[in-house]
Amino acid sequence: MNKVVLIGRLTKDPELRYTPGSGTAVTTLTLAVDRRFTKDTQQREADFIPVVVWGKSAESTAQYMSKGKLMGVSGRIQTRSYEAKDGGRRYVTEVVAEEVQFLEWGAKGQNSGEGGFGGYGKEDSGFGSSFDDMTPVDDGEIPF
Repeated sequence: MNKVVLIGRLTKDPELRYTPGSGTAVTTLTLAVDRRFTKDTQQREADFIPVVVWGKSAESTAQYMSKGKLMGVSGRIQTRSYEAKDGGRRYVTEVVAEEVQFLEWGAKGQNSGEGGFGGYGKEDSGFGSSFDDMTPVDDGEIPF
């Protein structure tokens, strides 16, 4: 089984291209995914994971996501190799996205403020730090 799920922040704006011939959209991006904080290191660490998104999702990702935005990706790990211009062999390991979730989003250049999970990723706040736009539910309406 080859399945990976990541949540991280974009390190730069996604790059949209179209394949020659078929014209299929492909977007490449890098996610900075936090490692688990440990008491031993006393500092945050992250892994920088290259991701490839295809088709309509590629176009949407390039349109609505930008550097620093929080994004979720599920897909598979893929390895490939190619011959570089200097004649050497290069090997690449990347995640091929099958599903993407925009956890913070907005048009490029637009400051959309906090998205999906509020302050996730900030040291001083956690999930659900702002509930100002939510409507309270009367427990009497819940059927269980």
